[in-house]
Amino acid sequence: MTEPATPIQLPLGVEQIAAVLPHRYPFLLIDRVVALDPHKSVTAIKNVSTNEPFFQGHFPNHPVMPGVLIVESMAQAAGVLIKLSEPHDPSQPVVFYLVKVDKVRFNRVVVPGDQLRLEVEHKRRLRNMSQFFGRAFVDGSVAAEAEFLCAEVAR
Repeated sequence: MTEPATPIQLPLGVEQIAAVLPHRYPFLLIDRVVALDPHKSVTAIKNVSTNEPFFQGHFPNHPVMPGVLIVESMAQAAGVLIKLSEPHDPSQPVVFYLVKVDKVRFNRVVVPGDQLRLEVEHKRRLRNMSQFFGRAFVDGSVAAEAEFLCAEVAR
């Protein structure tokens, strides 16, 4: 039986996000969901800390958040959007895989102390695939943007 849709209380903290996504530390890359328009858009926050494990090697004495992880954080926000927009049967778990990334653009580096504001729009859905457009902002300026496609697969 499908779970009934329930009102979403915002903001969502990391515990509520972890209840929706399968990701865990150190790969859960969103800390808070601050806005959600079901089936349309989501806004999430990633606080970039100097303690992130990837900073040990990217780069020593010059820490920069890897661009692929910025795109992954946008994809995780998209996963939250899909999971909270539609009721899902808990006996039929699904995973959303990032299957295509297009038109990626990095406009500035992201460093410890920055806060990423991830704004993701759901563009269209075709069967088990959803297309998104995401932007990551730091202090109001675009740090990165991308179009990406995710596939919903039974686990």
